[in-house]
Amino acid sequence: MASATTNPKHDFGEANQFVNKAKETAADAMDKVKQTASTFGETAGKKAAEVSSSVAGGMRNLGEKIRENMPSEGYLGQASKSVADGLECGGKYLAQEGLSGLADDVGSAIKRNPLPAVLVCLGLGFLIGRTLRK
Repeated sequence: MASATTNPKHDFGEANQFVNKAKETAADAMDKVKQTASTFGETAGKKAAEVSSSVAGGMRNLGEKIRENMPSEGYLGQASKSVADGLECGGKYLAQEGLSGLADDVGSAIKRNPLPAVLVCLGLGFLIGRTLRK
């Protein structure tokens, strides 16, 4: 009876080729993922800059409209001036810092004041939950 023998070197050679091909395929896939992520990141960054610029301009314009159309004297005048000042100041800040600067500043404020930040989040969560329940 003839026994069937296999060449172990031949089997390892095929396995090595398979492993090398799998590594090449994985490397190619990772390169494509990196390219896609890079393109997505660039596009998202541009869109975020456009949005922050647009929102900043809208805030400043709204502040100007409030100044033009609201009374300038009395309690209502003081309130409208404060709102207009806040909108214009916020618009300038957003134009200068952008969304990333805003996120950094909010993060810093939360780190400096963790308890009030948690309480604000709880309050907002309660209000959102109550609104959605209706």
